[in-house]
Amino acid sequence: MKFGTCFAAVILAATMFGAQAAQADQLIEEYTAFIGEADLYNSNNVRLQEPWQIIRQDRANFHRFGVSQRGDQSDSFFADAGNRELVERMISRGTIDRAARNAVVRGNVMINVQIFRGPRGDYVNVLVY
Repeated sequence: MKFGTCFAAVILAATMFGAQAAQADQLIEEYTAFIGEADLYNSNNVRLQEPWQIIRQDRANFHRFGVSQRGDQSDSFFADAGNRELVERMISRGTIDRAARNAVVRGNVMINVQIFRGPRGDYVNVLVY
């Protein structure tokens, strides 16, 4: 009887672990980019004030306008203009600490962007280095 109880507990634990693993967030893409002077202004030459605006402009510059700086990497996710429109929401769901926010707004900084897909939607984590 002990074997049966132990075996049932193992099966139950494996099932619960499998369900959690199926719901785990998935890294779908990652890229690095240099936030330069051109990324700090929109197409109307207005200075951008929020990190999400600057990151979106960086990706528009790279994919739409062909403007890039040394260190910029390509990505397929933000090549889609519709996905670039989601950057604000994706950053609010992800992580970017206060120091990273300030550094992005100042510019002249390298960033690493990790794009995740999770059960509650897509999000990004932004690191500065």
